[in-house]
Amino acid sequence: MFRFENPEYLYLLAVVPLLFLVRLLMQRRRKNNLKKLGDPELLKRLMPDVSAHRRGAKFWLMQAALALLIVMMSRPQMGTKINNEKRQGIEVMIALDISNSMKAEDVVPSRLDKSKMLVENMVDNFTDDKVGLVVFAGDAFVQLPITSDYVSAKMFLQNTDPSLIATQGTDLGQAINICSKSFTQQKNIGRAIIVITDGEDHEGGAVEAAAAACKSGQRVFVLGIGSPKGAPVPDGTGGYMKDNTGNEVMSALNETMCRQIAEAGKGAYIHVDNSNMAQKQLDNELTKLQKGEMSSVIYSEYDEQFQAVGVLVILILLVEMLMLERKNPLLRRFKLFK
Repeated sequence: MFRFENPEYLYLLAVVPLLFLVRLLMQRRRKNNLKKLGDPELLKRLMPDVSAHRRGAKFWLMQAALALLIVMMSRPQMGTKINNEKRQGIEVMIALDISNSMKAEDVVPSRLDKSKMLVENMVDNFTDDKVGLVVFAGDAFVQLPITSDYVSAKMFLQNTDPSLIATQGTDLGQAINICSKSFTQQKNIGRAIIVITDGEDHEGGAVEAAAAACKSGQRVFVLGIGSPKGAPVPDGTGGYMKDNTGNEVMSALNETMCRQIAEAGKGAYIHVDNSNMAQKQLDNELTKLQKGEMSSVIYSEYDEQFQAVGVLVILILLVEMLMLERKNPLLRRFKLFK
């Protein structure tokens, strides 16, 4: 497995095409200046040892050296040892509602941001468990297949927002069905589906999906986020969404529906507010699940590869330094740069 220890340095590679553009401008300026001195063909005969191709080759050698130097700064590493570790843990699939109503701010900083914080804290408490992510609104899809890579899980979580799904609504049934089919085939292991939603615009089929998941050995937990009293939904421009009559859209938590789904899935309903009680309740519920043996492929040792890149940089710089811009009389019969 190949990786970069400092991948942020790779953004510096944008300098390479920028320098190429600068060179094009300088070449154009140089040609214009030569035209002022006289006829280009005559000047070429007066300067037989000048080689434009050598100058170009030296430039590209420097560009290659710069690019490799940036790669070297990023510390490329190669995984050299693979361990198939056996761990005792559970499997958790998270169904996260990303409909527009999750932008409501009756939970600070917003329903969606609070949900992300809750999931991130849950993942931080995982050690030998696996987690996956399904996002849904009027449609649903797998954002992250089930994995023990918690870094990737939190990265995909932070990149989740309502723009990922154009179809609005809350198709909880489809989200639960996708979660139910996303677990591994390992036996004797506790599995949980955690649905985080405000239950707005429920499209039906969720209770049946939760009951089917329960029959497959999966428990369905529902985290209802928001206030049953309702709250306006920000429109992203400093105002609030309005309906066809010009009135502000109020989004309220549907606790009744959330409880029905949790009951059908033999799980628990947990109300998420501005306190940390929901986090503690969820952690307590997950500790009750049976931990089973799981295998995980882990690259446990990484060797630094920057030394090889550094040697290549030195060789390129040596070639560039030894290459003269003018033609070498001793090597005139070798036509390397025509």
